[in-house]
Amino acid sequence: MPLFKRLDEKTRLTGRLAAAVEYDGSAYCGWQRLKHAPSVQYEVEQALARVAGHPVTVHCSGRTDSGVHATRQVIHFDPPVSRSQKAWVFGANANLPRDIAIRWLVPVADDFHARFLALARRYRYVILNQPSRPVLERANATWCRDPLDADAMHRAAQVLVGERDFSSFRAAGCQSKTAWRHLHFIEVHRHGPLVVVDVQANAFVHHMIRNIVGALVDVGRGAQDEEYIARLLTLRDRTQASATAPGCGLHFVDSIYDPQYTLPREPLGPNLLAFLGEWTGERELPDSPLVRYRRGRPLAEDEGHPSLPTYRQGQREAQQKAQREAQQQAQRKAASAPEEESP
Repeated sequence: MPLFKRLDEKTRLTGRLAAAVEYDGSAYCGWQRLKHAPSVQYEVEQALARVAGHPVTVHCSGRTDSGVHATRQVIHFDPPVSRSQKAWVFGANANLPRDIAIRWLVPVADDFHARFLALARRYRYVILNQPSRPVLERANATWCRDPLDADAMHRAAQVLVGERDFSSFRAAGCQSKTAWRHLHFIEVHRHGPLVVVDVQANAFVHHMIRNIVGALVDVGRGAQDEEYIARLLTLRDRTQASATAPGCGLHFVDSIYDPQYTLPREPLGPNLLAFLGEWTGERELPDSPLVRYRRGRPLAEDEGHPSLPTYRQGQREAQQKAQREAQQQAQRKAASAPEEESP
């Protein structure tokens, strides 16, 4: 997809829509809507509702924590009215605060679900490794004044690749039923003063990436040896691991879906790493039962995955909720329709 593409202002879109949201999470409690705290979801729904003139509910590909940023948070929603692509994007952005923006919006199939059909999610954690505190990057990078050995961090992290029990990197309040996740890759590279931890998995437990980065920083500064990460995996005990890294350095940069949905491709964020030249959805996914299942491909009888029961249950709940919302919308329309006069 070219960087500059004219938005359609003539065709009125009907049916399910998908969009990408970019945001600076510094001022928010996270993505998820809460009653007594500012959230990104609330702001996005309010902006879309002003364009539609009706309430709008959005579903995201992954919920980010307080202070965490995103360059490609994929969402979907079922619009209550038809509007053009330009009206949705420009209208929503005109009503959003300056730290949130809609990057693109496209029509998708009615069975598309931003969360339950995501094959993988990718994050980048940015560390500014220099003696003096940052100024321009203070809100979107974590500062570490101690010299870091990025090569040692990369070597230590490779034991995490594959299907693992990430109990040692899971927040105490995590509500997930299992700590097993399939980590596709994790890379640590230095680019001048920037040390970037690039990680992709089918999903993540609460605080998983920030806890991994906290442990890798201890390896990089020499406080722990390169076998430290392997020992933590074996222990399966969060209390034995390093401190959680701050949220300001974490960026949600990609959600990967089956190519049949033809979502726009764009350079991987954040923009300060655009010089790396990689685009979204560029890497091949590892073959796994979960990926085949979410692509609608048959599984062998003996194949399974810890996430499949959760996915099936979540899919059923999403379908039931969509049916209830459709029924309620039909009832509201019927109630507001003028009664016909009898002859």
